[in-house]
Amino acid sequence: MRRREFIAFLGGAATWPLVARAQQPVMPVIGFLSGASSAPWAPYVAAFRRGLKETGYVEGQNVAIEFRWADNQYDRLPAMVADLVRRQVAVIVAGAGTSAIMAAKAATTTIPIVFSTGGDPVELGLVASINRPGGNLTGVAHLTGLLEVKRLEFLREMLPNATLIAVMMDPHTPYASDQADSIRDAARSMGQSITILNAGTDAEIENAFASLKAAGAQALLVAAQPLFNVRREFLVALAARHGVPTIYEFREYAVAGGLMSYGTSASDGYRQTGIYAGRILKGEKSADLPIYQVTKFELVVNLKAAKALRLDVPPSLLGRADEVIE
Repeated sequence: MRRREFIAFLGGAATWPLVARAQQPVMPVIGFLSGASSAPWAPYVAAFRRGLKETGYVEGQNVAIEFRWADNQYDRLPAMVADLVRRQVAVIVAGAGTSAIMAAKAATTTIPIVFSTGGDPVELGLVASINRPGGNLTGVAHLTGLLEVKRLEFLREMLPNATLIAVMMDPHTPYASDQADSIRDAARSMGQSITILNAGTDAEIENAFASLKAAGAQALLVAAQPLFNVRREFLVALAARHGVPTIYEFREYAVAGGLMSYGTSASDGYRQTGIYAGRILKGEKSADLPIYQVTKFELVVNLKAAKALRLDVPPSLLGRADEVIE
């Protein structure tokens, strides 16, 4: 090789690393938008990452995740999702309240959105149908709001002599009115007296516990709503302090020391959002991914909490429990 050719060869070789770097694919970014706070949602984020991994995506290796937590200040959500849109994320995952999903829906009609909701996504106007969502939204429906009647039945089975049961609700939840109507109808058909207590802040939650005791309520049903999900330990502590037998939505409440829970598996739902996000990153269209309806229901009974409340759990209830915490 001539000297001039050799020098040219070396000069070209010096650019090889730059060319290699330039040819490396850009790592896709998922925007994770939540109306909640990060700490209570840690188990669900872990489940989301598991779902992503099932489709071949691992955070930091071949996908990045940009988290946006509103900390229950829902007025912050539009600016947060606008920032994700400006960053041109590949997918937006929205949950922990309908407000986050609606904010994402209003912000973009082109970026795919994977949501997790406790309501009916068709009735909420998120998608055209369960099987063919259409548009840029798809996701997971827990339909937890439809299980309030069953929670009331389990609470009555635990305390068959309760003359008055209180129901705590956040009136700001979009589907709160429908939930309240279904609970009232169910209570009427059961011959059960109930009182609905509205609570949208920590102070109102504390006041609700004081007022239910003053009203003579012997038990409490905490409605399936995002506000309460991020206040699990707070609610469980108040129920223990006031000595109120309480049923909640998710297993995590019972694990935290609550008496009972009945609902779908939130972890299973968030794992599925991870799977859907991964499938979209691989090229599938959100419009073609049917709404995933969580069908795994869990009845969890905490015997330690029952003992503290001096309650004897009926054998029929224990026999149907999916999990008993001792």
